Amino acid sequence: MNKTDIAFTPAIQQAELIRTREISPLELTQIYLERIEQLNPKLGSFFTVAAELALADATAKTEQLTTTNTDNLPPFFGVPTAVKDLNAVAGVPRCCGVAALRQKVEQYDEGVVMRMKQAGFTILGKTATSQLGSLPYTEPPGLPPARNPWNLDYTVGGSSGGAAAAVAAGLCAVAQGSDGGGSIRIPAACCGIVGIKPSRGRVSYAPLGDCLSGIATNGPLGRTVADTAAFLDVISGYITGDPYWLPAPKPSFLEVATAAKPGKLRIAFATNIPPFGEAALPCKQAVEKTAALLESLGHSLEVGCPTVGDLIEPFITVWQTSIPFSGIPPQLLEPMNQWLLEKANRVSSGKYLEAVAAMQIISRRIVAFFDNFDALLLPVTMQPPIRVGEWSQLSPEDAFPKIVNWVAPCAPFNASGQPSIAMGAGFHAGVPVGVQIVGRPGDESTIIALAAQIEAASPRMDNRSELMV
Repeated sequence: MNKTDIAFTPAIQQAELIRTREISPLELTQIYLERIEQLNPKLGSFFTVAAELALADATAKTEQLTTTNTDNLPPFFGVPTAVKDLNAVAGVPRCCGVAALRQKVEQYDEGVVMRMKQAGFTILGKTATSQLGSLPYTEPPGLPPARNPWNLDYTVGGSSGGAAAAVAAGLCAVAQGSDGGGSIRIPAACCGIVGIKPSRGRVSYAPLGDCLSGIATNGPLGRTVADTAAFLDVISGYITGDPYWLPAPKPSFLEVATAAKPGKLRIAFATNIPPFGEAALPCKQAVEKTAALLESLGHSLEVGCPTVGDLIEPFITVWQTSIPFSGIPPQLLEPMNQWLLEKANRVSSGKYLEAVAAMQIISRRIVAFFDNFDALLLPVTMQPPIRVGEWSQLSPEDAFPKIVNWVAPCAPFNASGQPSIAMGAGFHAGVPVGVQIVGRPGDESTIIALAAQIEAASPRMDNRSELMV
């Protein structure tokens, strides 16, 4: 294989190439660092490239291979990856999309990063995010916007936009992201890759208690269902003191993805999301095409969707009040975040608790919908990817309603804590369009098996943009 082929090889296969000594961790890391140097200036996928740390880690792992029985290696030994810049990595800057904080070096690893290192990953750097992770496009002021590898004029989505761009462009095979209202699923759909928003409690937020009052979670992005499932396996699990947690799956998520045998399922699908209305035609067609495929695979499909209209107000209240504004001078924030901060400051503690209670009550109704269905198929966004700068130049008052409408299919399942997997389902105007499959609480296995079955039965989406070869 040439270097481009290696860069686009799935992470599971890269780990096997390392175990069989067909490539070394150092060689693989150097391939990715070269691609980052070449492509990141036009993609804006990385805020920070930790080349020195990555090379040192890869060198040590390459030397370790000479004396270690490869049967004893962790699953992703020597495989390069990346961490979203909202998450702390010891020795690497974290600015959370605030340009003035770019030199702030962290002194510790967050729980999800510890798990990644324990799994053997080599961390290449920190991927771009919207400022404080609050927006579904990745264009923080003072930093380069993250651009779509399929067409640089279009967004990669957000807030895990840099992670999705890096995976789609072959700058790493898998990457960590987080999702508080669609922030993994939207970038995955925009870039034609796979992203999993896990169930609440599946992945620890240590050392924090939780994030965004329990509506946000860490999760994986990859180019294949198997890679993404395997990444979820290694970052999952309880860390002492977590406020909620789930037992380890049996069998593993990777085993479920590899088997791709979900059985015959009853699946609801919808392209009309009340009160937001019908999704734009490309997003509607992606759902309908996927529904037809699932029916051809023997599943029972039925039009249906839980009612989510009364969730909007309490969710926005909880979400905006939980954005991590603390410790950041307001003058460093972009206009949208200044506006959101002002709104959050007007929410009393009593109103916040009322909103949490309302969100939990409505979430019970959402979860109850799944008493009659094994999964729910929806668009990820209500329209295809927008252009870079299309909304960031608008006033907050004008941009926010557009944002709420665009991400409408995602946020309800952050409120309910249910798992959802997003994947590419075709193209519109040369840019990917995706769908998401939502599962019952704690049941990632069913939707991973279903996504793997779709992946195996679908005409393979070309996962190499001509811009990135």
